[in-house]
Parts: sequence; structure tokens; C-alpha cells
Amino acid sequence: MDDEQRTMTVLPEVAASPATIASIAQSYAGRSIFITGATGFMGKIMVEKLLRDCGDIRCIYLLIRAKKGIDPAQRKEEYVKNIVFDHVREQYSERLSKIRLIRGDILSEGLGLSDDDRRELIEHVELVFHCAANVRFDQHIRQAVDINLNGTIRVLSLAEQMHKLISFVHVSTAYCQCNEAVLEEKHYPAPQNPEGISKMVGLLDDDVLDVITPRLLNNLPNTYAYTKALTEDMVYQYRGKLPIAIARPSIVTAAMKEPLAGWGEGTNGPTGLLIGAGRGVIRSMHCKAEYLADFMPVDITMNAIIAIGTERMANARKEDVMYYNLVSSSDNPISWGEVLEMGRSILNDNPFCFALWYPDGSIKSNYLYHLLCVIFFHYLPAYLIDFLLMLLRRKPFLVKVQKRISAGLTILQYYTTKEWIFRCDNAKSLYQRMSQDDRKRFYFDVNDINYKTYLYDFILGARQYILKEAPETLPKARKLLRKLYIMDKIVQVGLYLFGLWLFWTYLEVVTGSIQFVFDTAIEGLRGSAASTTPVRQGL
Repeated sequence: MDDEQRTMTVLPEVAASPATIASIAQSYAGRSIFITGATGFMGKIMVEKLLRDCGDIRCIYLLIRAKKGIDPAQRKEEYVKNIVFDHVREQYSERLSKIRLIRGDILSEGLGLSDDDRRELIEHVELVFHCAANVRFDQHIRQAVDINLNGTIRVLSLAEQMHKLISFVHVSTAYCQCNEAVLEEKHYPAPQNPEGISKMVGLLDDDVLDVITPRLLNNLPNTYAYTKALTEDMVYQYRGKLPIAIARPSIVTAAMKEPLAGWGEGTNGPTGLLIGAGRGVIRSMHCKAEYLADFMPVDITMNAIIAIGTERMANARKEDVMYYNLVSSSDNPISWGEVLEMGRSILNDNPFCFALWYPDGSIKSNYLYHLLCVIFFHYLPAYLIDFLLMLLRRKPFLVKVQKRISAGLTILQYYTTKEWIFRCDNAKSLYQRMSQDDRKRFYFDVNDINYKTYLYDFILGARQYILKEAPETLPKARKLLRKLYIMDKIVQVGLYLFGLWLFWTYLEVVTGSIQFVFDTAIEGLRGSAASTTPVRQGL
């Protein structure tokens, strides 16, 4: 079966769609939307975009955990004070009243909703965007299952009761089936039965789970990918009951344009790598430089997911599950080597204010060589600096930092040493059928990503929004970088001289030992020859 036929099999409604889809803003007008994960990195961007460009929305319900001593009004005020809402607050402040906070918890039975809130959601919600997830790749399987799988089951159970529901969009990941070489926009069966795993994890102790987790993962890299695979299959089981669409973004990174170029949160994934390298504590990374990197700016990702909600609305057939791979490598490829070299150049021009050493790491395709570099350039300096801190009666910290970095690198390096082929025909078809106005307002064509410009904004955004280093600090940071460069070169020259001295010293020892052995051997041969030579008898 070729790709076109396969797409027809998985998504007959895409082929049957009209030449263009309805205006996205008009499609959302008067609608009530329920969003989980709204306080997260991706959720904030979705809420901001809906308020800014879909101003006629009736209501946006946000599931948010209660904070002790803080009432909902105060919690909402805190939420909309985030910098990403600056434009909405200044230009469309009246739209903030469309936000309605719903106290609840993805970890609680029934989502922890009050009877009144549950009734309101059931009666009014027409679209659900399920974005809540545990994105820590090293999370224990119990926590990963409870949030990613059980949390989704709770949301599905609520959605099943919603009288007016016309779209349920589940946000998954492009890497939920890492054992596949080619990842298509279709259903993949879970490694095990999702409901069975949910019950089993609830019954077993942590010690037992630790023993069986590797067997459960079956070569999947981490509990995140594993539970996302289970969750997708769980969502698929609700086909025919709910109008489902599944969005699968790859690695989601800082914003490309909106609401702020370079805006991001947290230090997971590539952002943590960038900061660690910029501060001189990451100096080696196991990576196949020629393999393609795949990351999606968060604004492009959320624009696509909002558009997916529109298309799911337009299709009344609940038995169809619509899949969309939101990836960049298929149409706008760039290798890891190119990304890292480009990032290094930009980072050298725009360094961080604080660095432990001159940022001069490199990627290694050979794992053993990488391990040696980690020992000599990560751990040995960390132990040395912590020893000096102890002598100065200061609290050591760098070894602990390096252990966390090594754990993070181990997780990330799985994705930098493997390559996948992603099919994204449905996502491209959706974009092509959008109006010109919608393509400008809800842009998600990955061909528009200029990697040099994007990485520049990414690095400046990490400085400003994550490390809280104002643009005015750049001159000071550049001076520090020059000093670190000089120190780095002095240390390198010192190490080379020390190496030459060791070589010369041991060369004399080795050559002296060889000469001694040689002389001893010669003497031994002479003695042996003398003892075997017959004595001449005189006449």
C-alpha cells in the first residue's frame, strides 16, 4: 500500500474535505473550550493565541490545581500576569474575562471537580484540548502512568459526558513509537493493554515496578515515550464515542515569533543543553552530527493544534481518529551538527553573564571517546572545584550538577544518535486548505523557519526569559567570555607543556631502561660466549 492509499485508509475525511476549511476565528466564535495543562509551557501559548486571534470565543475553561490560601480570582490574576499575556492585556484586556478557572487536579479521581463545575463543563464545553502531561523523561513509571495515562482516562471520562462536544484534541508526541523507523499518521497499538498497565501499576510496590520497568519499556527510551504510547491507544479506544484528533509534535522549543520571539520556560531538552554548554559545564555530547534534528517552535506547534481543532469540528464522523505529525525534518531539514555549530557561533557573540569555564565543547560520534571526555572534562574539573570549595569552607555543588547534567544528556542523546522518517501528509494538507488570512495568523509551515534567525532568538530568549539576564548585560558578559578564553588557553598551554614534560621525563626513563636491558643482554652474551670457547693448549 503506498502513502496516498494509507492516508486514505487512516483518514478518509481528509481526502473528502473541501478545498479550503472555514475561517479558524469564525469556527471558534461562540464556542466554549476546556484546556488541561494550561499552566504549562505549551498551554500558556494556546490560551494567549486563542484570546488574541479568536476574540469571539465564549469561554475558556482552564483546569488548574488549587493553591492553599489563594482564591480563584487571585490565581487568575497571577496567571494572566505572565509576560506572554502582555499583548492581550494591553490590546484586548476585556477578553481576559473569558478565562474561567476550574479547580481540579489531573491526579485526582473525577479530576477533583466540584459538582457545580462538573455540571457546567458537561453542559457547555464544545472543544477539549488535552495538553496536560508529565514531560520528565526520567520520571518513575508510577508517576508517569498516573499523569499521562490515568490523567487522560479521567479527562476522557469527563468528555464522554459533554453534551455539546464536537472536538477532542489529544496532544501526544512524535516519539511515542521510537521502535519504528518510519512514523506515519496512523494508529499504532500500545506495547501492552493500557487499562491492564494502569491497574498493575496501582497494585505493585515501587521495588517490583523497578524490576519490571525495563521489560515493559521493550527498548523504548524512557517512561515518557512508553506512557504516551499507552495513552494514544487508550484515546483510540474512545473512537465512535468522541470526535478525536491526535496531534504529535516533535521536540517543542522556544517561540519563533509569537507572543515573544525566543520566549521559553524551563530547562528541559535542548534548552538545558544550551544553558549547560553556554556556562561551560557541558563540554562533550554523544551525537551523530549528520543525523537530522527535529524540533518545533511552540507558537508553530500550538497554531497547528488550534487548526486541528477546527478540522475536527468540521468532521461529524466520530468513528474516525485524525492523526497529525507536527515535525520539521521532513520539509525543512537541518542536521544536529549544523544546529550545534550555528548555536556555538551565536552563543560566542551573545554569551551568558555567568559561566564556570569557557564554552568550548564538541560532539562525539564515538561513545567511548565521549565517555573519556566526560571523565576528563566534566567530572575531574567538578571534583577539583568542589575540593577547593571544601578547603575554603564553602558548600560543594559542581559534582551534583554534573550528575544531573549527565542524566539529562543520557536521555537527550537517545534522540541525537537515532534518526526517524516522519510522514506528515495530513498536517501539510490541513495547512494547504487554510485561507491566506489564516495562514498568516495561524502560521505553522515549517519551511518558514529560518534556523539562523531562530537560534539567535532562542539564545537571547534563554538569556532574558529563563536566566533573567537583561540585554544590557551583554557587554559585561562578552568581557567575561574574553577572560575565560584567555584562562582556557593558558590552561591548555600548561597542560600541553605538562604533557611534553611527562613525555620527555618518561622517555629518558624508558630509553635508559631499554639501554640497561640491552647492555645487560650484551654482557650476558659475552659471558656465555667466553664460557663455551675452548682454551687453546700451548705447544
